Amino acid sequence: MDMIDERREAALWFRNLRDRIVEAFEALEDEAAGGTPGRFEVTPTQRANDGGGGIMSVMRGGCVFEKVGVNWSEVHGTLAPRAQAAMAARGVPGMDSDPRFWASGISLVAHMQNPHVPAVHMNTRMFWTPNAWWFGGGADLNPCLEYPEDTAHFHDTLRDACTPHGADYYDRFKAWADEYFFVPHRGRARGVGGIFYDDLNSGDWAADFAFTRAVGEAFLPAFVPLVRHRMAREWDEGHKDAQLVHRGLYAEYNLVYDRGTKFGLETGHDPDAVLMSLPPLAKWV
Repeated sequence: MDMIDERREAALWFRNLRDRIVEAFEALEDEAAGGTPGRFEVTPTQRANDGGGGIMSVMRGGCVFEKVGVNWSEVHGTLAPRAQAAMAARGVPGMDSDPRFWASGISLVAHMQNPHVPAVHMNTRMFWTPNAWWFGGGADLNPCLEYPEDTAHFHDTLRDACTPHGADYYDRFKAWADEYFFVPHRGRARGVGGIFYDDLNSGDWAADFAFTRAVGEAFLPAFVPLVRHRMAREWDEGHKDAQLVHRGLYAEYNLVYDRGTKFGLETGHDPDAVLMSLPPLAKWV
């Protein structure tokens, strides 16, 4: 079950999605009034062990985006013992005896200049082992100042993306996001949710890949209108303080609980790429 063609197709699509999101975000920078439009700094990445790497694209200090990373990767090799044990514990077939793997995907986190504009996270990915394959991903919105209409638009767009692929997909994956993006030691969610899914293998690779593409394609329609609507709104130091405190919550979650952060560091991926999700500034009270 080498799935060479399928893996190549998935990796190329994740790369194309990365390119389109980078272009859309730089266009938002061009639309912003005042200041010099931000641009992404693009850096190739390489795994410390085994093979593969990716592209780390980070914009800092833009007019709209204070810090945003849009990363793409395609990696392969042998899982380290801790990662192998974690995969075996999840029930991945053959993982206890054969730790080879391949993975590709896109990962995005945006922290905004204007506190009225929500932070956001999105990723989609494919994972392969000699005895199994699956897709995962999702998107969630993280406002420090919540606007119910923004939350509704984000969720409605994701619901529209999910429904053609499974009548219960949105409800299932929304509930999964509510559980996954919960911060136990704070007793609250890190944002207003979205969708999250993992280990998706219905037995029909083309169908599961089509759903994963739908999730990726829904991201810009779900998020960009919110940015355009809020990015010129006036804010004060109280708004900024609320944003920095919320970023502290975001950082706590990503460092303590996020599965992708743990996997990236344990498999030897570039730590700067793995940790690009952290905000440039945060505050704890």
